[in-house]
Amino acid sequence: MKEKIKNIIFILLLGGISTSLIIGIKSYTLPMIERYEAFQLKSTIVAAAGIAYSKENLNDVFTENIREIIKDAFVFYLSPDNKYIFEFDGRGLWGMIKGVITLNPDLETIERVQIISQEETPGLGARITEERFLNTFRGKKFSPRLKLVLRKMRPEDNEIDAITGATMTSAALIDMLNQAFEDFIHTAHKQKE
Repeated sequence: MKEKIKNIIFILLLGGISTSLIIGIKSYTLPMIERYEAFQLKSTIVAAAGIAYSKENLNDVFTENIREIIKDAFVFYLSPDNKYIFEFDGRGLWGMIKGVITLNPDLETIERVQIISQEETPGLGARITEERFLNTFRGKKFSPRLKLVLRKMRPEDNEIDAITGATMTSAALIDMLNQAFEDFIHTAHKQKE
């Protein structure tokens, strides 16, 4: 009986120490993680606007050149040449994908798509971060009635080639972009009213 009580006390003590360590590490690292994520977002937005920056002057470049607009809890950014930049995120095949899309002032033509983070299979779905794939979005058009789709037969203005071996990740990314565009357009039209 005394042995069982000692074991229970030992387990509770060990659990308490472990929990305290984990909470301590989390509270120590969380601000660093948040700063890194904010840096990643700002640097991606500035790059999406086509503006040069360095690590040292990123905050100044962002503040001087990018206008942040918050409308109905939707955040988007406006570059100096009136390009619209907004985030997208969602689930890929194996994990979360997060990025930004830049639209030309016509609100239809994609200037660029950039991936901030992804958790897809290296060499397959992770190829969504490669410039070669991301460049296939440049100049593509979409509207509330014309969504991006994977290419079927002959290329159209709204069709994207899937990555060989990663069709499901490609399709998931396109779905995220369509949803983000729909949310943006809904918000942008409210902005104009």
